[in-house]
Amino acid sequence: MNAREAQIERNTLETQVTVSINLDGTGVAKLASGVPFLDHMLEQIARHGLIDISVEAHGDLHIDAHHTVEDIGITLGQAVAKAIGDKKGITRYGHAYVPLDEALSRVVIDFSGRPGLFYEVAFPKGMVGSFDVDLFREFFQGFVNHAQISLHIDNLKGANSHHIAETIFKALGRALRMAVTVDSRMAGMMPSTKGVL
Repeated sequence: MNAREAQIERNTLETQVTVSINLDGTGVAKLASGVPFLDHMLEQIARHGLIDISVEAHGDLHIDAHHTVEDIGITLGQAVAKAIGDKKGITRYGHAYVPLDEALSRVVIDFSGRPGLFYEVAFPKGMVGSFDVDLFREFFQGFVNHAQISLHIDNLKGANSHHIAETIFKALGRALRMAVTVDSRMAGMMPSTKGVL
């Protein structure tokens, strides 16, 4: 694998997760999380981020989806951190506004090396089908902690929980795509005056 690809396995007593990514992909998603709505959301990251993502997970879904969703977030974050490498030459920052009908969300990302999740989302309904929307925060917290990024997620408008979730994940894909893009003018320089991220 080159420096922009990674595969991570995470095995616990609750879950077994394997994630592969290619930051310079074409948006191909191969998803088998056992949580269909999460698969639908991860597909948005892949397609709109032009990041190839493969997820295979086996978790204690007979209890609920909490451990599986959180551990996929953790593993995806680890994969992004490994694939991005030393961060030299990357754009570093990314942002996107994405609408879907009445819903509008904004996502802003910084490959800062400092994990921080700033999440302002109020879903009008607690469930989308059988998926508990509270689990999105757990997913993003795990992702942020292990990707070592600052992530601001703001839902600005919306009346439909499915639409709101989809705008967030599409915007995350777009913001990631921007942030991980290699900037030819940076030519291998660290995008920080500190010299390290």
